[in-house]
Amino acid sequence: MTTFTKLNNKYRIDNPGRFRLAAHDPADTGGIALDKKAGKAILAQDTERLKELQERLYAHGRWAVLVVLQGMDTSGKDGVIEHVMGAINPQGCEVRSFKAPSEEELAHDFLWRAAKHLPERGRIGIFNRSYYEEVLVVRVHPELLARQKLPEQLAGKDIWEQRFEDIRTFESHLANSGLLVLKFFLHISKEEQCQRLLARLDAPAKRWKFSFGDIAERKLWDKYMAAYEDMISATSQPQAPWYVVPADHKWFARLVVGRAMIEALSRLDLRFPKVGAGELREMTKIRAMLGAEADGKTAKLPPRRKAE
Repeated sequence: MTTFTKLNNKYRIDNPGRFRLAAHDPADTGGIALDKKAGKAILAQDTERLKELQERLYAHGRWAVLVVLQGMDTSGKDGVIEHVMGAINPQGCEVRSFKAPSEEELAHDFLWRAAKHLPERGRIGIFNRSYYEEVLVVRVHPELLARQKLPEQLAGKDIWEQRFEDIRTFESHLANSGLLVLKFFLHISKEEQCQRLLARLDAPAKRWKFSFGDIAERKLWDKYMAAYEDMISATSQPQAPWYVVPADHKWFARLVVGRAMIEALSRLDLRFPKVGAGELREMTKIRAMLGAEADGKTAKLPPRRKAE
């Protein structure tokens, strides 16, 4: 755990004012000498630990967790959800994917559609893309801003800084309300994306994943990287940090995300509710009755005590 804790500190953006995306290698594996098979074995252990922490989170009932996944197409967002979150009890977890906004969503402020899907206490919410699309896709495609029908004086050149400020305030409010916010940018190289797009085209079972829109967005790669850099610099805060996760190696990206979640949840001091002395005495009696029944003896459960 110690090694990956240090790695998570490396990939967590604690000094956003000095952040430069070019300093982060998408193919980095932290100097860890593991192959894909070994990485999967470690991830299997981590998911069991994450499952235990999620159970504690649910029983404790005072915290909620929001996991935000951002990244270019093919960066592995769906894979992280499947392989890292797959062991979590579905009753305590909800995944929300954000596509192009509907007319109803466009008629509200840009945070509205995300805010109404925030997880309740005791649960983990996973956003596959998020309100950050409003400072990424909309920034790269400014024509989309016109669809939001903002008053002209509010849609000027300062709108991105205003939205960054709104996001910081929003996430600070969530943190002050007991919602842990963890944000992961899956940082894939343009070369690796090319290979993954080719794999989708070459494998019949994967062709359904291919989108012609991915090719159009790929041509805007440099603009997206600039938008991501500004976004992370402006919105990584101690109470809602960004992690820039090297994503060229899927197994490593999943390990980093899983370990970051484990580390963050472990800091919450999640505890199972304590059973009172009176309830414990009743449980002891019931345990004896059920034990006798299981042994084939007839037994009658005591009447349930009325709440005082």
